[in-house]
Amino acid sequence: MNEIRISDFDYELPSEYIAQTPLEPRDSSRLLVTHRSTGQMEHRHFRDIGSYLRPGDLLIANQSRVIPARLLGQKAETGGAVEVLLLAERPDLGQDRWETLVRPGRRLRDGARIVFGEDPEQPRLLAEVGERTEAGGRIVHFTVPEGLNEDDPYSVMAVRHRIDEIGNMPLPPYIHERLADPERYQTVYARIRGSAAAPTAGLHFTPQLLDQLRQQGVRTGFVTLHVGLDTFRPVEVDNVSEHKMHSEEIELDAQTAELINETKRAGGRVIAVGTTSVRVLESVASLHEGEIQPYKGSTSLFITPGYTFKAVDVMITNFHLPRSTLLLLVSAFMSKGLMEEAYQTAIKEHYRFFSFGDAMLIL
Repeated sequence: MNEIRISDFDYELPSEYIAQTPLEPRDSSRLLVTHRSTGQMEHRHFRDIGSYLRPGDLLIANQSRVIPARLLGQKAETGGAVEVLLLAERPDLGQDRWETLVRPGRRLRDGARIVFGEDPEQPRLLAEVGERTEAGGRIVHFTVPEGLNEDDPYSVMAVRHRIDEIGNMPLPPYIHERLADPERYQTVYARIRGSAAAPTAGLHFTPQLLDQLRQQGVRTGFVTLHVGLDTFRPVEVDNVSEHKMHSEEIELDAQTAELINETKRAGGRVIAVGTTSVRVLESVASLHEGEIQPYKGSTSLFITPGYTFKAVDVMITNFHLPRSTLLLLVSAFMSKGLMEEAYQTAIKEHYRFFSFGDAMLIL
């Protein structure tokens, strides 16, 4: 097999192309429609997506909800500023333990304590920094100071309430504008909390557009993937086969499995909303030789060019960062050559890129 080099998945993007704020309404963003069979491209708006969907098609979207995962605190011993980014809850390691990215991570020894809240003398939340993870993060154990909660101060809900109270929305580092409404970094169907970043392809849907598609005969099913570390981590090795994909928790329930199987049997298309939905569908399909069955567990599936898709027929996706696992996945779906042509077309036509940017429909 030919080696895949991440340096071949780089591109130049002027900074003014990086969308800093979301458009209103959500479905007014642009849509680059790309036909894989012919290479033809069309410039539309997201609200026009129904023109390309047929009765009997099935949209599969990720219903994960972003948590206010960016916590700003101080070292208990010195008062130095600390930032903790929550990536995934780790109940396998004990209650209220989270995998995190900590800044400045190198200067925090195991056992270091962090206090959160406006008054360090009366903190709202406490944390103890634990062991390093394979991916370069830290395991952090959170507790609520005694006396702050009438119920058990060390209950899971107490810690979650404090995180919701003091945490900030974890916008990507390339977004420098303040987000006026934090709900704009959530999809309209987000309901299961746990992500450190939004599944951004879904940000373009409005309730009205989803209703319009249902009336058109397009059905909708939901999966869950809590977006974790790989969103924040570029591929740092040139030989892609050496990149270690971080594990993420996924769920596909019995109702959605049945919807997918019914759609396939009837000759409809499964349309994945975003790369996270693609990873759930392909992870589950790979367990049972292409058959979709209910599944709850983890996946570290790494989709690169040469991968054979077993479940996804059509993809809706945003424009992704250079040298990212997401760009590799899109290239696997539409071919590297067509991906490069589409991205150069989007740059030439002044599309908006990344989380709050425009979308592409790959048919």
